[in-house]
Amino acid sequence: MRETSRRLILLDHELNGLPIADMATRAFKAVHRRLGEGGYEARYERDIRSAAAELAEIAGWALFNAENLPAARRFNQEALFLSRLAGDDSIELLILQNMGMVAGWVGRHREELAISRSVLESRELSPRVEAIFRAREGQGLAGTGRHEEAARSFRRARSLLQDDPPDAAPPWSWWISEDELDRQEGRSLQESGRWEKAVPLLQRVTHAPSGEPVGYRNVAAVRLLACFLDLGAWREAEEVANFLAPEAGEMASTITLSVLETTIRRGRVIPGAPPALRESLDRVADSIGEDPYAL
Repeated sequence: MRETSRRLILLDHELNGLPIADMATRAFKAVHRRLGEGGYEARYERDIRSAAAELAEIAGWALFNAENLPAARRFNQEALFLSRLAGDDSIELLILQNMGMVAGWVGRHREELAISRSVLESRELSPRVEAIFRAREGQGLAGTGRHEEAARSFRRARSLLQDDPPDAAPPWSWWISEDELDRQEGRSLQESGRWEKAVPLLQRVTHAPSGEPVGYRNVAAVRLLACFLDLGAWREAEEVANFLAPEAGEMASTITLSVLETTIRRGRVIPGAPPALRESLDRVADSIGEDPYAL
């Protein structure tokens, strides 16, 4: 199970991310069946459930990335159940982070905020892990209209990353970086209509990334394009569209593609957009619609 989880994570971050939802869910369903049958020695049960919780968490993430949010919620709940049976506090934190993320994406911002604060108020956390829950808190606050509080949460998250001592955080937290905070804060600012504040964050993570590459990294460029369209910054929007055009056909993150398609549809009919921008948006749309088996 551990080796399967490791391989799935590697695939998820190859190139622009490879689709792993089907593989991850099938792998976990096989494990789930065998857990129910109990064909293992009792002395290994805790470790087995811990490994199963990790695999279910990966399936939950992959389903989120594939935009199957109801299934992602189910797999996260199963992962949480298994992690608690195993007494694995570390993987439980990652699962709770994912559950907050899904809640935010479906518009349940108070739930996102409640999850993050339940962890922040009840756990001893390493600085890096606290940082991601502060960022999740910030998104929940922004989603409920509490923008000044959200900004404070993100500032706190950034300061925690600066204080993070080597080897203090769990292995799963490798992806928590300044880039990730830029993506998350940029999203909260863009979705709440504060486009000018979102732009520098999204530009930084798009054009000068500093953290480990992740399969969903182009979501920042997609949101940057949306900001420029809303600001009427036509030349900048055209540049981002040209950047995305060759990338779009290789994106495996369905949830990122969904945001991009919505942005392209809106950009094509936005009043005042010049012909050159519309042509660039058309190229992005053509890239998304390409036959994946054509060369």
